[in-house]
Amino acid sequence: MSSPRHGRSDQPDAIRITTVGNNPQADISRRQKKYAIAMTIRTLCFIGAAISGAAGINWLWPFLIFGSLVLPYVAVVLANANDSRSSSLPLPGGGDPQRQLGAGPHGS
Repeated sequence: MSSPRHGRSDQPDAIRITTVGNNPQADISRRQKKYAIAMTIRTLCFIGAAISGAAGINWLWPFLIFGSLVLPYVAVVLANANDSRSSSLPLPGGGDPQRQLGAGPHGS
C-alpha cells in the first residue's frame, strides 16, 4: 500500500518516465530477436561441427559441439531476462516540498 502524500491517499504515486519499462509488445519482440539470434548461432555451430569433423579438423569440432550444447541455455536465459527498470526507485534529493503544485481546482 502506498503511503499518503500531501493528504491524498486515494491517488497512486506518479510514475517517473526515466524508470518506466518498455511496453510489453516491444519487450516480447526484443526477447524473440535475442532468442532467434542465439538459435541461429547454435545451428551454425552444429553445422560447422559436422563440416569440420568431416573435413578432419579434429581440434575445432569439439568446441563447436560445446557451443551448440550451451547456446540453448544462454538463449533461454536471455529470452527470459526482464527489463530491470522499476518505478519504485527514490529520486535523489527528493525535491523541494515548497515548490510542488497544489491539488488544483478539482482537488479534494
